[in-house]
Amino acid sequence: MKDFSLLEKKLNVSFKNKDLLQQAFIHRSYLNENPQLGLEQNERLEFLGDAVLELVVTEHLYKDNPDKTEGELTNWRAALVNAKMLSQVSDELGFNDFLLLSKGESRELGKARQYILANTFESFVGALYLDSGHKSCDTFIKDYLLSKLSEVIQKKLYQDAKSQFQEQAQEKVGITPMYRVIRESGPDHKKKFIVAVFLEEEQVADGEGYSKQEAEEEAAKKALMIKHWN
Repeated sequence: MKDFSLLEKKLNVSFKNKDLLQQAFIHRSYLNENPQLGLEQNERLEFLGDAVLELVVTEHLYKDNPDKTEGELTNWRAALVNAKMLSQVSDELGFNDFLLLSKGESRELGKARQYILANTFESFVGALYLDSGHKSCDTFIKDYLLSKLSEVIQKKLYQDAKSQFQEQAQEKVGITPMYRVIRESGPDHKKKFIVAVFLEEEQVADGEGYSKQEAEEEAAKKALMIKHWN
């Protein structure tokens, strides 16, 4: 079993309920091979953590940037809480070393692992909230995620491909892009989506991802290249 005290020491947190901390790292595939563990998988914690994360980030962006518009703050928030950023921060914090995965899942790397790491960041926040409350979550998110805001602004990471493609499509051809799931595959815990982007009846491109949002973003990137709008 993993020694989660090492993670607590690294993050300067101390869980009263150690089971909650462990549960935050339990992928559903792990329980298929270890049904006797006596703990739930982390998806319910992820659901809670997602809401806490959005609230804390929104609150800080609102208070710290009184001169920014709602649209700008929304874009910054989206860049901070998307799967790519959360997986990057999770990796930097060493979450990968504490994941509890099935043998098969542990061999999967790349985008599948990134998606698991992003979800684990949210489940960790959910566990921390239940164990220690809002203030601890606020400190953790401020230290490790909101500290990335300067990078987001400097590298313009808030300019996602979907927003760019919509802006260009409306400006150049007067059409708002539409996205449609055209295929799904894989088990529930690792479902893969193929999403196509349309300009009215024209299917411009399609993208693949482990969430609909990720697939839409990939489709938009390809569409910008195909239309030479990037």
